[in-house]
Amino acid sequence: MQQEITSILKKYTNHNFIQLTERGNTAIFAALYCTRKLQLNKKIVLYPDQGGWVNYYKYSKMLELEPIAVKTDYGVIDLKDLKEKSKNANCFIYSQPAGYYAEQPVKEIYEVCNKNKCMVIMDVTGSIGTALCDGNYADFCLGSFGEWKPINLCYGGFLSARKKEYFEMPKEIFNTIHFDGEYLPELLKKLKNLKKRYELFNEKKEKIKKDLRDFNILHKDKKGINVIVKFDNDKEKEKIINYCDKNSLEYTICPKGIFRHIKVNCDAISIEVKRLE
Repeated sequence: MQQEITSILKKYTNHNFIQLTERGNTAIFAALYCTRKLQLNKKIVLYPDQGGWVNYYKYSKMLELEPIAVKTDYGVIDLKDLKEKSKNANCFIYSQPAGYYAEQPVKEIYEVCNKNKCMVIMDVTGSIGTALCDGNYADFCLGSFGEWKPINLCYGGFLSARKKEYFEMPKEIFNTIHFDGEYLPELLKKLKNLKKRYELFNEKKEKIKKDLRDFNILHKDKKGINVIVKFDNDKEKEKIINYCDKNSLEYTICPKGIFRHIKVNCDAISIEVKRLE
């Protein structure tokens, strides 16, 4: 059964080397550990200033690396800023799509980083099983199977590598990683159900965009799952929230305190389509 799961993940990521993990955060830590071991003379970790995840920064610090933010257009990577900052960087870790709402220019990102010998870690939690998840443009892919994710197992995650040696040199990290076999049957079931999940997400997302077309929807023409709607005043904010309540849609108010780089750093409502069952 694990072999079948691994085979599916290989197909989804275009990577031949897969490691299941007990958490998505474990995969993040392991990926950063690997790039640190693979490029010992480089200490800078780049991460997006919006549309990412808090542990990109946190785990970089834990590994005694130097996290530096890359500019974004509400989560979508600024390639010019990336080009400049990646010259001396160990790796760039980012989410595809940004914050679950906006597809990234993955090919261009990889070309910029590869030219500067900056490794690329792509978090594909919100795109695994779709065309947006393409490991041809990443040295590592990773994902979470946690609550409110496309693969909503509420346990585990994975890390994949484009080359075998990316797992061999830092192999000691994998001695600390465990995946509970009891979850394998349900994980396989959810992997096979992914297409239906994305069909549900897309149907709901398009309806939301149509219903709220008079509002400022961020990156409304880009592929993703969630919908983020800006507001300029309390009246607009109230209208968006009322719409969510009326349609039983969960939402997050942005910016979210000290974690403002997770979604967007502006006044907006993130409609959490990914939480639908």
